[in-house]
Amino acid sequence: MRSTRKAGAALFTILAVLMTGCSASDSSTSAGNGPVRLTFWSALRGTQEVVDEYNRIQNKVRVDYQQVPSGPQGGWAKLSNAARAGNAPDVATMEYPQLPGYAIDGVPRDITDLLPDSARRKILPQALDLTTLAGRTYAVPVDIEPMMFFYRKDVFTKYDIPVPKTWTAFESAARRLKEAQPRSRIASFFTNGSQHMAGFAWQAGGQWFRTSGDAWRISLADAPTRKVAAYWQGLVDQDLVRVEPVDSQQWRAHLQSGETVGYMAGAWAAGSLMNSTPSGKGKWAIAPLPQWDPAKPSLGTQGGSTFAVTKDSNHPKEALEFITWMVTSPDALRAKLSSGISSAFPVVPELVPVARKEMDTSYYSGQDIFGLFQESARLISPRWKWGPRMTSTITSVEDGFAKAGAGSGSIIGALREGERRTLPDLKSLGLSVTTVTTH
Repeated sequence: MRSTRKAGAALFTILAVLMTGCSASDSSTSAGNGPVRLTFWSALRGTQEVVDEYNRIQNKVRVDYQQVPSGPQGGWAKLSNAARAGNAPDVATMEYPQLPGYAIDGVPRDITDLLPDSARRKILPQALDLTTLAGRTYAVPVDIEPMMFFYRKDVFTKYDIPVPKTWTAFESAARRLKEAQPRSRIASFFTNGSQHMAGFAWQAGGQWFRTSGDAWRISLADAPTRKVAAYWQGLVDQDLVRVEPVDSQQWRAHLQSGETVGYMAGAWAAGSLMNSTPSGKGKWAIAPLPQWDPAKPSLGTQGGSTFAVTKDSNHPKEALEFITWMVTSPDALRAKLSSGISSAFPVVPELVPVARKEMDTSYYSGQDIFGLFQESARLISPRWKWGPRMTSTITSVEDGFAKAGAGSGSIIGALREGERRTLPDLKSLGLSVTTVTTH
């Protein structure tokens, strides 16, 4: 197998080399006369129930499921190490930001010619676009998570604060809340929220990564991102938002006490909020994310996963059939939701009624949250691409955000530093990389 680190000047070249020089057997037979056996690694909750249902309804394939830890220190490293050793599972979960890096390393198989058109037509094109690199498809999206605004409607009502529809109105609402209830804040700037910032930049029209000719262009501080960074810097400097890590003990304590009355995240967070803040039942509601220009609405995402057939699979046909069933079947979604609360928004619009029926939304006073998610998902801009080494980029940016939160730096400075520290990683892959001059 030709090394991906010498494969050429751009992702297009590298992927072409990988697909011609790195492929496992396409055999769809199993030893003896027994069923084909597939291995499946995932950190997603409800996966065991999905696998059990698939094994129950047919006998041609048996799926062996292994739960792996989530995140860079868990499943990501485990999958990369297994692929380097040539023993990756048949099917693996990959988050959107990590997929390009996995593709460059040759972990997922090119499934462009295996994925049936009938499945493609069911999937939101914005989601499928995120799994397509250089015109080739490397994974099947599972969920797509438009960014939403979760807010304490009781507090907004108490102080007669309109739910903001624009970012200008959001700042005004933040100021009114602070004046009315000095210890409360409308939301938080997350010092470990690089993917939240990416979603905000995405909405504003930013493009942190793109390809031009045979080169990658990187700009974590393009004009739309600078606008977003300046906006959030203003909120921080005026003490209109909290500065804290997302998912931290203090952040959750502020949500539970009502000292933080808003939260911006992907649609998946509706279920997470229900689980983590049960005392908020009937107090929280969900609204569309504020817009820069309501006449030209746009959104980015935060969160979401894909399923990929790996290069090491000896049964790619059966593996992709299993993936297609998991993504498009109502029975698969019901099995997943039987494991507990989940508001992850499915990439197949036909499944929205299933998700709506299976979830008790009394926490949000019966609000049709999946209908709202569906409307928002249509606004996701298709222009965004993740970079080849997002784990490193995320770490670099969040180091800067933590410093900015402590008063020793700025948000835009953190993004510029993340860009600077990302360049060597991309060049080490043999990629031709340019940066866009920004001011």
